[in-house]
This record gives sequence, structure tokens and C-alpha cells, in this order.
Amino acid sequence: MQTSILLKNMHFYAYHGVLPQERIVGNNFVVNVEFTADVSKSFETDNVEDTINYAEIYDLVKVEMAIPSQLIEHVAGRIFSKIKKSFPQIITLEVRLAKLNPPVSGEVAASEIIISDN
Repeated sequence: MQTSILLKNMHFYAYHGVLPQERIVGNNFVVNVEFTADVSKSFETDNVEDTINYAEIYDLVKVEMAIPSQLIEHVAGRIFSKIKKSFPQIITLEVRLAKLNPPVSGEVAASEIIISDN
């Protein structure tokens, strides 16, 4: 039985961007991670060992967000790869990374990259 788990709207202040100023001043980012896995054993046992500990996934995302990069594509790719490697029981995975108020010549709420294997 597959179950979907969503870590929604994780907020980070980080230093990602092509412009040197972005890597000095920083910006606000939002990360969403959704995955499916068979965690049905936890329905009966009430044991975190029988599911995927989403606190561990949050910590993994936090570590990757702290590493400055030019491209949000690079950051999202690292997050995606680390989650897949660390949690092989995950069946499908989607990582969404949004940079709020990106530095463009107009008003844009966010620029977002979505990586998915489903």
C-alpha cells in the first residue's frame, strides 16, 4: 500500500543566485517535498522505525539549502539525489524549490524548479 507524505512550505533564508549580490545578501526560499512509500506497517505498530522519519528529511533539506549555489536547479537536484540515496524505500519523489521575489525586471512572486520521478 502506497502512502503519500508531504513536507509543505519549509522556509529557509539562503544564499543562492547567479548574481554575486544574491550570494552575499541572500533571499527567502520555500521547499516542498512529496513522496510515496509503503509505510503501512506503521499503521499498526505506531513506531517511527516503520515509516519515513520526515524530521530526517527536513534536516537533509536544511543542510543542502545552507550550501550556496548559483542555480536553484543545482540545489533542488542535490536535495532530490540525497533523499533518494538516503531513503531507498521511497517509490516516487517530487522536490519543489522556489526563490521568493527573484531579481527580475518586474514583479514576480517566485521562481520555482520542480524535479519529479513520477
